[in-house]
Amino acid sequence: MKGQGFGRRARFALNGLKLALARERSIRTHLLGAAAVLLVLLVTRPAPVWWAVLGLAVGLVLVAELANSALETLIDHLHPAQHPEIGAAKDIAAGAVLVASGIAVAVGLAFAFDFLRS
Repeated sequence: MKGQGFGRRARFALNGLKLALARERSIRTHLLGAAAVLLVLLVTRPAPVWWAVLGLAVGLVLVAELANSALETLIDHLHPAQHPEIGAAKDIAAGAVLVASGIAVAVGLAFAFDFLRS
């Protein structure tokens, strides 16, 4: 698909987001968490830097989850049978989501500490 125009590539990307929302419960769960973070930001009205940092943390989790979902979908299609190396690849991708989520929690705790301190 090299050489496609931006509009066409954007449609592919939007279709990928639509598929992820329809197929992956974890994406929907993370989006619910993102909505909760947005609500907290709207209620607390922190400094703009907190909007940016929390937005980046949430984005990191969503990107990791999308990459994990894409990898799992590809792996399941190419090698539907169970295999230790397939399991390892899936576990490593899930580990990336866990690390991203841990970073987001740490950022959220820093925000809460800063908010409660002031």
